[in-house]
Amino acid sequence: MANPFFKNHGPFKIKELIETLRLKDFVIKNNLEVLDIKDLLNSEKGDITFFHSKKYKDIAKKTKASFCIITENLKDDLNKNCIPLVVRNVLFSTSLITSKFYPESLYDNFDDTVNFINDTKFKNTVKSGKNVLIGKNVSIGNNCSIGHNTIIEKNVSIGDNCSIGSNVIIRNTIIKKNIKILDNCNIGKHGFGFFPNKDNNIRYPHIGAVIIESNCEIGCGSTIDRGSMSNTIIGENTYLDNQIHIAHNVKIGKNSIIAGQVGIAGSSTLGENVKIGGQAGISGHLKIGNNVEIGGGSGVIKDIPDNSKVMGYPAKNFRDFLKENR
Repeated sequence: MANPFFKNHGPFKIKELIETLRLKDFVIKNNLEVLDIKDLLNSEKGDITFFHSKKYKDIAKKTKASFCIITENLKDDLNKNCIPLVVRNVLFSTSLITSKFYPESLYDNFDDTVNFINDTKFKNTVKSGKNVLIGKNVSIGNNCSIGHNTIIEKNVSIGDNCSIGSNVIIRNTIIKKNIKILDNCNIGKHGFGFFPNKDNNIRYPHIGAVIIESNCEIGCGSTIDRGSMSNTIIGENTYLDNQIHIAHNVKIGKNSIIAGQVGIAGSSTLGENVKIGGQAGISGHLKIGNNVEIGGGSGVIKDIPDNSKVMGYPAKNFRDFLKENR
């Protein structure tokens, strides 16, 4: 369920995708159909995937994809049953193919399908403030409330017993039951993914969703970006303080507590029972273990194992930090 809200315009013949990548010297005997583009972990036979960093070599060895966009130096780490498509820039090439399968994901304009809630089927089932707008393909469970000037744009599912605050914008999001989303949150927009170009920066398509599991609270002014290739996930019973930014593809385990003004960069994974102090920053593509505590103002730039306490920049063992700063 990596891309539940965007239409797949495939399948495409592999020769068509090879032409899109401009691989003039690539020769393939069978013009097979490619069904979808997915990440290494979730790909199935008939899919195309991408592999751009040694960090993911263990997953690449096991991927079920039929084709993989890859660089020459990573070929030896790829499953032998997966055909490599060697390119110079994996992420740029992946962007081209993703845009072909999911062209609508490139655009994040305002939703022009919305109607005032009193003109929808939710008029008598949802307690709402003034100027609430609802888009297409929206479902809202029992005993829910929505505050003033909030817009629930297209492609949103809200479970039972949820409270959505005022001045909130939500799209491309699955919200489970017993969720509180406080005022001024922005959830489900595309992430900060693009390729710099001196004439015109090229935006990376984001085809994932945001999934907020049950019993969570999202603090005022927080932003949660939808995933690029996989989903952004907030685990069950996790609480976010005010003004937190969760970037695309981030996955946070259950029972975690994150204080105000924390920023978590794209594709980092946090375990269960993680606690993060205010104004800490976590770099992208990191793995934070279970039961980890990160002190306020810390800068995390490498993986942290289970049951660790860290602080400082770069974040280090808590006791070592105290010794160095007596």
